[in-house]
Amino acid sequence: MENCGYASGPYLVISGHDFRSKRKANMHFIADQLRTRGDTAFFSLGYSYLSKLKADPRSLLWSKSNIVEHFDGVQCYLFRTRLHPFNLKKFRVPILAKMAFNAYAASMPAIFNDWVKNARTIIIESGVAVSILKTVKKINPSSYLIYIASDALDTIDCDPYLTELLCDMTPYLDRIIVPSRLLAHNFPDLASVRYVPHGIESERFEMSIASPYLGGTNVISVGSMLFDSRFFEIACAKRPDLKFHIIGGGHKSKKLSAANLTVYDEMSFEKTIAYIKYADVGVAPYIGERVTPYLADTSMKLMQYGFFGVPAICPWLAAGDHFGRFGYDPMSSESILNSINKALTHGRFPGLKYKTWFQVTDAILDMDG
Repeated sequence: MENCGYASGPYLVISGHDFRSKRKANMHFIADQLRTRGDTAFFSLGYSYLSKLKADPRSLLWSKSNIVEHFDGVQCYLFRTRLHPFNLKKFRVPILAKMAFNAYAASMPAIFNDWVKNARTIIIESGVAVSILKTVKKINPSSYLIYIASDALDTIDCDPYLTELLCDMTPYLDRIIVPSRLLAHNFPDLASVRYVPHGIESERFEMSIASPYLGGTNVISVGSMLFDSRFFEIACAKRPDLKFHIIGGGHKSKKLSAANLTVYDEMSFEKTIAYIKYADVGVAPYIGERVTPYLADTSMKLMQYGFFGVPAICPWLAAGDHFGRFGYDPMSSESILNSINKALTHGRFPGLKYKTWFQVTDAILDMDG
């Protein structure tokens, strides 16, 4: 497809997220912008009975899987199978992974084929969606194919076969979007790589909402990505005077118990905003050995804390050189305590400015940029 301005619809988004989920990630906001520009479909995959064991944020959509639902202007489909392929490297038989992922790609439902054929622009996110890159290209070779590298595949524990497959398919990608420049080195053909940082839904964030807290000094954590429960075991014991809150922390968070800790199930994005906006400190409790430097640029929870001027604590690598972040060593109780104390001493600050998701989506679709 020749460069001619902006990639047009119909649009198809393929991701391990689901547009209808309560928890919002970058793909939700991008799809929300796409629907204002053309017909948009959102195909969610990598979902099965195995997902129930991992506290998948799509669990509330179990009964809505394998049917098309029109939701907030987007056609949605959650593809559920009995099993889905996962990281098989521990079995030390690479051919098993290749067979499993290829069989999965061949099992896509009829609606998937229809949506791929109909789409002019197809956006595929890092993760299990990489497994169907070849299938998409075969079904609709003329589509404008965009790959969004939300994460490095090894960071989110994908099977090495998917990394191999992505490498093979890179020449067939019209555009590769990286939300951190540190992710660009994963792609040898830099000509097709474009740096587009995540955005913030500033209008929704700035709306008038009441504080959900009942006094005290409140520390908030949102989301389950690389969730390190050990942080809270230490922090709750070291600072019994603080009130800790965890929203949507996954199955690990539900095993935690402390008098000054409240663990919440998944809640709507709108309700979550209030907990972030009025917190005294925000936490991104990433598991130390899994943290990678690019998280300093791509962590949406850290961006949201910064937008509201909430001092944030996180492992050193995720802090980077960003203002208002206080790093710690996940293996050091003293370091964790020091980061909490420093964040509280610093206090809240004027919120940071970020691009809007409208601007981000424009940059993603800009074929001449």
